[in-house]
Amino acid sequence: MTDRQWKRLLGAIKGDRQPPPVGFIIDSPWLPGWAGMATLDYFASESLWLEANFKAIRRFPEAIFLPGFWAEFGMCTEPSAFGAKCVWHESDLPFAQRTIETPGQMAAVKKPDVRTDGLLPLVLSRLRRARPTIEKEGHAIRFAVARGPLNIASFLMGGTELLVALRTAPKESRALLGTITDFLCDWLRLQAETFPTIQGIFLLDDLVGFLGAGDFRVFAAPYLKRAFHAFKAKVRFFHNDAHGLVCAPFLKEIGVNLFNFSFQHSLTEMRKLAGPSVALLGNLPPRDILAAGTPADVRKGVRAMRQGASGVRRLILSCGGGLPPGVPAANIEAFLEAARAC
Repeated sequence: MTDRQWKRLLGAIKGDRQPPPVGFIIDSPWLPGWAGMATLDYFASESLWLEANFKAIRRFPEAIFLPGFWAEFGMCTEPSAFGAKCVWHESDLPFAQRTIETPGQMAAVKKPDVRTDGLLPLVLSRLRRARPTIEKEGHAIRFAVARGPLNIASFLMGGTELLVALRTAPKESRALLGTITDFLCDWLRLQAETFPTIQGIFLLDDLVGFLGAGDFRVFAAPYLKRAFHAFKAKVRFFHNDAHGLVCAPFLKEIGVNLFNFSFQHSLTEMRKLAGPSVALLGNLPPRDILAAGTPADVRKGVRAMRQGASGVRRLILSCGGGLPPGVPAANIEAFLEAARAC
């Protein structure tokens, strides 16, 4: 992300009167296929990973890509630090296998060392080595990035099993979430200490969309709040493209000032629930329109989205989630064209 893009992002979050910028979350589901490389090669090769990121940035210079140069290993990054076995595929995303079989094991999980454990050192090493090239091209590493507490817990235990445990073993569940959050704070701080240009925190946690308001208040809000305050950040960016209405009223309390959510919730509906202080990033349907639609469909969708958000400030035009697999360049160009015309 360039200095100009960073300032535009901050301006949108502050509510400056400006045309809303366009921003997309890009990572391994979209980038390797679009750049013409195998998913496994994208993860394994530092040069191919960097090439794919630069290819997108140079092709679409108007778009703000978030978080920017995301050095991730799919959903395996954080679970690997807890000892999860990572299963890799040539042309599909890796998967972290479960490490917790029973609720009784939840409280016994130990906090990993973020400097040595799992794939975390490889993430930092990749960014360190790429940093001179990134900065030479006028960009900077802006975000410390991690999956959220419930998301990580769901990979360690299984999604259904975790949701059941929240109700049947609440004490053990809180112990596990506390350990994961301690780990997350360490991990986010280490990223910020390693790269002084980092001034943002980006957390992703879709599992919160499966909770009711009462469970969210107990099992999500306090842990997310602690993670988002791991260090003083100008941007506290939260992604949940599952059911987002349950978390919307808590965003200000948690400290979130930028929220990416499902296309199933309108911008006006989300603004009403989230309040005026949270910037919204969304919310064109990512799969059915941005990936599977025609450029004409995309332009029509962006116009309708913009008209539906008339008067909405603190807005970044995007899709309701990250860029999914199969989004063609022509559709991104159509999105940018329609955004300019609005």
